[in-house]
Amino acid sequence: MIESYELLSFIKSRRSIKRLKPDSISRDVIEEVLDVAISAPSAHNAQPWRFIIIDDQKVKIKLAEAMAKAWQEDLSRDGLSRIEIERLIELSKERTINAPILVIACLTMEDMDEYKDDRRKNAEYLMAVQSVSAAIQNLLLATHAKGLGACWRCAPLFCMEAVRKVLKIPDNFDPQALIEIGYPLKQPQVPSRKPLKSVICYNEWV
Repeated sequence: MIESYELLSFIKSRRSIKRLKPDSISRDVIEEVLDVAISAPSAHNAQPWRFIIIDDQKVKIKLAEAMAKAWQEDLSRDGLSRIEIERLIELSKERTINAPILVIACLTMEDMDEYKDDRRKNAEYLMAVQSVSAAIQNLLLATHAKGLGACWRCAPLFCMEAVRKVLKIPDNFDPQALIEIGYPLKQPQVPSRKPLKSVICYNEWV
């Protein structure tokens, strides 16, 4: 049994790792951490998560380029200069392509409850989003336990159709996140966090 102090310290020690070694990772290890991911709680136990694992370099490149094209259009509309757009896109593509493993986390509503009114439909969708997020957090902790580094990126939310097309994702799956996984090149600095007292209240918000 892990001592509670050790477990809590372990959870707090997890970091988003953006710089990864090129070392390969076996599919057995990836499936081991994903098996932990799907032990997460979910609304109605519907388990609305689906995962696509990418370890083929050609697919990584194709995906990175498709996402970059969509992002370039957004950045152009934001008024950024061509040089700045190219810089941002190349940095993003480099990270995605160089990560040994990419995991695309998707959401499906197929086993969630159905409602006729928009209010409850929207609430049910948000419940599915929260469920997938819980699975992703489990995945991050599992990779950390295996000595791996990972970074949760939400870029697919901004280019769902591009991601769907490259990975042949069904229309009833919504790509939610891209998780880059590999062995850490180096440990990042501890990020700042807001003081606990600034984000909590008891009984009512005062």
